[in-house]
Amino acid sequence: MEEKKHIEPIDFTKIAKTLWQHRKLYYRVLPVVLIGTYLIMVCIPRYYKCTVSLAPETGVSSMGSSLGSIASQFGLGGFDKMGSTDAINSELYPDVISSKKFIAELMTVDIKTQKGDIACNYYTYLRDKQKAAWWNVILNTVTEWVKPTPKDTVKGDEKLSVFNLTKRQNDLFMSVQSKIRCQVDKKTDVVSITMEDQDPLVCATMADATCKKLQAFIIDYRTNKARIDHDYYEKLYKESKAEYEKAQQAYARYVDAHNNATMALYKTKIESLEDNMQEKYNIYTTLHQQFQATKAKLQEATPAFTVIETASVPIKPAGPKRMLFAFGMTVLTFFILSLKILLKGS
Repeated sequence: MEEKKHIEPIDFTKIAKTLWQHRKLYYRVLPVVLIGTYLIMVCIPRYYKCTVSLAPETGVSSMGSSLGSIASQFGLGGFDKMGSTDAINSELYPDVISSKKFIAELMTVDIKTQKGDIACNYYTYLRDKQKAAWWNVILNTVTEWVKPTPKDTVKGDEKLSVFNLTKRQNDLFMSVQSKIRCQVDKKTDVVSITMEDQDPLVCATMADATCKKLQAFIIDYRTNKARIDHDYYEKLYKESKAEYEKAQQAYARYVDAHNNATMALYKTKIESLEDNMQEKYNIYTTLHQQFQATKAKLQEATPAFTVIETASVPIKPAGPKRMLFAFGMTVLTFFILSLKILLKGS
């Protein structure tokens, strides 16, 4: 039989003594790492986060609702979408929010910083008023000097054309995509939107604007067919009303002009005008009923929203965690130095 190899126990006392002999190295290196890392982190601008959450009404049939309730008891998701009448369900909302078309709508939102020194639209704020670390400023300056880009002249409420964005505009769009985070709870369909920004008031303003624009998108999508029907029957209803009033006036004028006439020709003309007026009236009342029905259908198709968490101006910054990061780097440096000393002494 082969002899088992003897594994020597770790001598922690010996390790401690070895590291203690190099304590001066720790005294020199660790404070430098701690202070240096903190000073570097100070250069990174602070940012704030604001989260809003809402629960939109879903267009689900009774069968899909029943399957969804049964599936939820077993911790399964997705069955509640089987009877849905929506091609765009809640799981696609994060893709909607990160789309360039949606972000272009956000760029026109008017913002104001908490100090009140900046008031402009969101696009101008991102382009001209954002703080950056000094190394990013130097890098951008060198890049602009090596390869200058055309000056961006977009201002005010001018809407950006997502079809033909410049490189700088595309970079701003990508920065907004990184600032917005949308999550959907598959069991409850609760949509949570988190916005990040360097100013707390701007952060809350844009979180609220994103929430409202998402609601507008959902309403516009779900009521699209009903709205088309409503506008179509409204047009027909107004035209039939105008034709009925025209026929009514023609009948009244002829009756007034031939009030005392007894000839059969006049009576026949009156009957013809009366029949025409009655026909126009029947069309008018029918279209009026259909128009009212489309109004009710449009109202029925309009989803309701339950806002669970409204936008609120954050009090404390969400990051960067300067002291925590500096302490973490110091601990990491301690372990690296210790490992290097132990390997060198072995």
